[in-house]
Amino acid sequence: MATDLDGTLLRSDGTLSARTRAAIIAAEAAGIMTVFVTARPPRWLDSLADAVGPHGTVLCGNGAFVYDVPTRTVTEHFSIEDGLLAQLISDIRAAFSDVTFAVERADGFGREDLFVDDFSDEYEVGSISDMTSNPVGKLLARSPGTEPTTFLARVAELIDGRVEIGFSGAVGLAEITAPGVTKAAALERWCVKHGHAAADVWAFGDMPNDLPMITWAGTGFAVRNAHPDVLSAADRVCESNDDDGVAQLLETLV
Repeated sequence: MATDLDGTLLRSDGTLSARTRAAIIAAEAAGIMTVFVTARPPRWLDSLADAVGPHGTVLCGNGAFVYDVPTRTVTEHFSIEDGLLAQLISDIRAAFSDVTFAVERADGFGREDLFVDDFSDEYEVGSISDMTSNPVGKLLARSPGTEPTTFLARVAELIDGRVEIGFSGAVGLAEITAPGVTKAAALERWCVKHGHAAADVWAFGDMPNDLPMITWAGTGFAVRNAHPDVLSAADRVCESNDDDGVAQLLETLV
């Protein structure tokens, strides 16, 4: 089983319910392996250590990072090539005078001074050129003065297929990863490593960045609270995140 976290496995307040935690642990004991596949960066995952399972791995950053939770180590990262990254920043800044950037790297988070981020306790603040001197797994962009849907659509036009852009539900946030770096690609690599065929995978999600994973898996599930595009693409629909929909299905298997 592969599952997104926010809006899918976690409740709306960001917590993992006791029921869901117990269902995951029971499933692991019964031989049903669970892997988290999330847009979250590595720094937001340590609190879930007890639910990750014996393999200890989370596929995060929309596929940009493989994170070993027990050792707090990024074991693999898939970065945006330096020249391409610089060109993307230049193109987006030329289109939006008020755009601000941040980066997720294997060694942490960095942002420009005006980039709004309410969830980071530790980060580097400075010029984007300084923060991209180390490999960047995920480039984040916001334009406070642009209507969010318009901003995301325009950024998608600007990148013109050169990289991947994901929407995980954060309003007005463009989440950019290297070419071919998606949740589906990360999950496929992980499944090959562990000997699982796509046909044997159940994948759960709620937002457009989950679509590649949901369509790759043998059975794709949307939680009932999912984005309309996800509800349309999924093979099946389960109950919402706040109703422990993923846990309900796991309980039927166990």
